[in-house]
Amino acid sequence: MIELKNISKTFHQKNKKLKALNNVSLEVEKGEILGIIGFSGAGKSTLIRSVNLLEKPDEGQIIINEIDFSKLNSKQLAKQRKKIGMIFQHFNLLSSKTVSENIALPLELDNVSKSEINKKVNELLEIVGLQDKANEYPKNLSGGQKQRVAIARALANNPYLLLCDEATSALDPATTQSILELLKDINQRLNITIFLITHEMEVVKTICHRVAVIDQGEISVVGKLKQIISNRENDTIKQFITSKKMTMPPELKIQNTTEQSLDSFPLVEVQLNGEIAFEELLSIIYDEYNISYKLLKADVEYLGKSNFGKLLLHLKGSAVENNTIIEYLNEINIQTTIRGYAA
Repeated sequence: MIELKNISKTFHQKNKKLKALNNVSLEVEKGEILGIIGFSGAGKSTLIRSVNLLEKPDEGQIIINEIDFSKLNSKQLAKQRKKIGMIFQHFNLLSSKTVSENIALPLELDNVSKSEINKKVNELLEIVGLQDKANEYPKNLSGGQKQRVAIARALANNPYLLLCDEATSALDPATTQSILELLKDINQRLNITIFLITHEMEVVKTICHRVAVIDQGEISVVGKLKQIISNRENDTIKQFITSKKMTMPPELKIQNTTEQSLDSFPLVEVQLNGEIAFEELLSIIYDEYNISYKLLKADVEYLGKSNFGKLLLHLKGSAVENNTIIEYLNEINIQTTIRGYAA
């Protein structure tokens, strides 16, 4: 539905040139939520503003519903933009207008009749859960409520695409979660494609079907969330995903040895890669390999049927048995690290 072909954009600042986008190509399917994640200055905002040509690329094509936006004149482009909603980090509500009036603004500018506007505004207030705030002014709303108004306004012209520019960055974690659930509901209920940029991994984990990582104006990797998180070779992904070592329980007396002995057993840190469930892994160790163990720590995140995170296991099998299970885990691309030995 949306295809970006070889998009490049350079900004000129005094005597300097800043390459914000470098030969970026992406495809977004109808009804998909695509997340673009990257650090500040990576080119995220330039990329999302290029989709509806608020930022005109120096090179490349933006093709949406088989229409090449880069070839449209200003009148044609304005018409197409009406079907692309945009949600910003700082809401951009008019303080002098009520909630209903803010939502109605795009329809008024499009000369829609008053009766149709009232009907549409009431529908949108129900979708975003603000029926009781219709006559309030923005100053009386919380940050989450303001963003809900902004979302309703973005939906006023029945868009097929929502562009979300750091839509939750100004919100606290609980409010962020409620806004993400609202966007997910809108995506499912209205089958609206959502193109979302963020620097928060939790955002893409919550609602995105696929993720693209942008770094220094280039897309370094694109894929499903499971593929992205398990890609430990990408430097940007490594920085987004916590990779700190697990601390040892203070009650453990770690012995000064480099191999298993009669009275010491390995402390093994296991990095889950999404391919095998946490419970299944423990079952394999105990039921299939007959190795006793103690689970000392677990920092596991469930993303659908995929598990990511770390375990700290104290294996209690023989040296041969413990080496066998460690070799097996390495064979199935589950990273293991022996952190020491203890009784």
